[in-house]
Amino acid sequence: MKTTSKAKPYHHGDLQTQLLRAATEMINQAGVEALSLRKLAEKVGVSRTAAYHHFKDKNDLLCAIAAQGFIQWQSQSEQIFQNSTLSAQEKYRQFVHQYVQFATQNPSLYELMFGSAIWKTNRSTQTLRDIAYPSFQYQLEMTKIWQQQGLIAPNENSLRLAQVTWATLHGIARLLIDGIYADTHHIEEMCECAVRLFLQQTPAK
Repeated sequence: MKTTSKAKPYHHGDLQTQLLRAATEMINQAGVEALSLRKLAEKVGVSRTAAYHHFKDKNDLLCAIAAQGFIQWQSQSEQIFQNSTLSAQEKYRQFVHQYVQFATQNPSLYELMFGSAIWKTNRSTQTLRDIAYPSFQYQLEMTKIWQQQGLIAPNENSLRLAQVTWATLHGIARLLIDGIYADTHHIEEMCECAVRLFLQQTPAK
């Protein structure tokens, strides 16, 4: 009787998730430069053809990883804003601290999400843009709500205020990621300073 070896079955969605998870681990360990579809396929234990079935090239893969990062951060920020046990001030404080924590705990992923590898060369995919842009739009909407509550400067342009908030947090995160400030206590103090600067002196309604 002729026997055939049974290969491990892969459903397309399962394999794509596995590829993304493995690729994220690879860039966290060795950076974007060390990642390739060939190495990724070897790590997961599938053919290179199987990997190319889900990602047409390395840029497509990097955009997919970045998109997952935005989804992860969006979920985390929504948990803060939807927590009814927190005051408005505490939600803002946690948003500031957790943004910086997310960036510094996932430095390679964060670099991919906001760095030049994708955006400066205009190589972002439509799928990534469809996820990344609404993520900032969500922050803009929260900024408007904070202004309506009297929590942060109500007379400032909402878009510019959201951009300045983002730029401030991004700058703090980069100081730690780039090794300029290695003492985490300094980062905590900078986050608290940012909270005090942005919050209004009058209590939120």
